[in-house]
Amino acid sequence: MLYEQVAEDMKTAMKAKDKDSLNTLRLLKSAIDLYLVNNKLERNNASDEVVIDVVAKQIKTHKESIEEFKKGNRQDLVDGLEREIALLSKYLPEQLSEDDVRKEIDKAFDKLKPTSMKDMGNIMKELASLKGKADMKLVNSIVKEKLGV
Repeated sequence: MLYEQVAEDMKTAMKAKDKDSLNTLRLLKSAIDLYLVNNKLERNNASDEVVIDVVAKQIKTHKESIEEFKKGNRQDLVDGLEREIALLSKYLPEQLSEDDVRKEIDKAFDKLKPTSMKDMGNIMKELASLKGKADMKLVNSIVKEKLGV
C-alpha cells in the first residue's frame, strides 16, 4: 500500500539525512492523516485511492503556487516546489499521454452523446476514472474544446 510506502520513504530520508525529502514526506503523511480524520476513517483504511487523491491535490496546489512564484520572480521557490512535485509524483500511477486522454474522452462522448455545455457534469463524472492518471485541468479543457465552448 502507498501509505506504508510513504512511511518507509520517510524512514529512509531520515537515515539519509535528506531534510528536503523528509519535510515533503512529512507534509504528505500529515495531509493523508488529516484526510482520514476529516472523513472519519481509520489509519488502516488509508487505501491507495486516498493517497493518490491527496497526492494529486498536493501537486495541483504546488503547480498553482509555482505560477504565482513565477509572476513574483521567485525562482528559488519555484525550484523547491518542482523538486517536491517530482518526489510526490512517484506516488501517482503512470500518467496518461494527451493522446490517451483524448481517446478516453472520445469514448465518453460516444457513450453519452453530449449536445451542449449542460452535459459537462455527466461527461466529467464519466471521466472520473482518469483522476490521478491525468491532469484533470487538461481533461476539462479538452472536453470544453470538444463541446465547442
